[in-house]
Amino acid sequence: MARRTRSAFLENRTQRLKLVPRKKPYAALIAPGIHLCFRRNAGPGTWSVKCNGWLKRFALADDHEDANNDTVMSYWQALERAKKLARAGEGDSEQPISVSDAVDAYETDLATRGGSQYNATAVRRHLPAALGSKAVALLTERELRDWRAGLIKKGLKFSSADRIARSFKAALALAARNDQRIVNAAAWKNGLRKLPDSEVARNVILPDHTVAALVSGSYDEDHDYGVLIDVLAETGARESQVLRLRVEDLQDQNAIAPRLMMPSSRKGKNRKVEYRPLPISRRLAKLLRQRAQARSAHDRLIDRIPKVSGRFRPVTKRLGLGADVTPYALRHSSIVRQLVKGVPVRIVAAHHDTSVGMIEKNYSRHIIGDPSEVLTRATLLEFGALPSEATNVISVAR
Repeated sequence: MARRTRSAFLENRTQRLKLVPRKKPYAALIAPGIHLCFRRNAGPGTWSVKCNGWLKRFALADDHEDANNDTVMSYWQALERAKKLARAGEGDSEQPISVSDAVDAYETDLATRGGSQYNATAVRRHLPAALGSKAVALLTERELRDWRAGLIKKGLKFSSADRIARSFKAALALAARNDQRIVNAAAWKNGLRKLPDSEVARNVILPDHTVAALVSGSYDEDHDYGVLIDVLAETGARESQVLRLRVEDLQDQNAIAPRLMMPSSRKGKNRKVEYRPLPISRRLAKLLRQRAQARSAHDRLIDRIPKVSGRFRPVTKRLGLGADVTPYALRHSSIVRQLVKGVPVRIVAAHHDTSVGMIEKNYSRHIIGDPSEVLTRATLLEFGALPSEATNVISVAR
């Protein structure tokens, strides 16, 4: 069995507390090129690992409370954690990425892919400093689960907490793909598992006249903003899809049946972008063609607008609608509108760039015209007027 590196002035809490508090940490060489560092503070000290020129803090020392091998560590626990963190990628001299760095990288990735950077902003807004400074490779299932529970405790709805957690998972997954030293993906897969019924509160279905009023009110707010909301309402597409439309995606050569070639979302593992024709009204086609006149074929058709949801709230307030009515309600309403009018589920799913399973899971109460219903309805018994006397009942021989 290999010997463990001892340090007379660090391995014992009594000896550590005798050290003079200072900014520069006390260090012990625990392996070639790897130092375990201890910073003596007025309160509990902190453990850090120093390797290849970088220094990373990862836990408190058990100066005043018992070690738990997670947030508070003894010398021996810190020694093993420091070596594991430093050696997780031999030959890699880069400092392990922190949670804050992972969120920043996620925001950059969203911008590169044309996604909504608000997903990263929402995570950063609710990220405590202590969690943000921690290395992604050291995250545990419990602290991530406690973090999301804290969001709900602060007053966020289950749906909002789950939505922010999904963005957080995406940021951590991106960090793991870029750094082979991060092998604790189970921490966020389990710790941030979707909450039960977290999507129910988001499925706000609006009647057609309310959708029309929201579109009209958005034009009153700002013309460019109104165009964006108008396209969202007519197509039922996601904001990220609409913002990737190019001028060439407007196909209005047939004035009777204009359409938009809508790019698919980049959700899930399949990142290949496909285009699907979505019909639009002649009114909207004419409006979009006017915007496209001064633009080249590869220019954006719809301008990017910051804080889309925030600008939607004044419109809903004027109409007396609740805070749960967001631009995403236009997508829900589009899906339900087609289902109620008897459009086959598979076509509704394809139109909205989702799966039949998701449609059946979230909108099953609105599905009508199922072929199986036609078959089973033919087997229903027609009792007519039921007899009131028992004499009409025929006994069946046993």
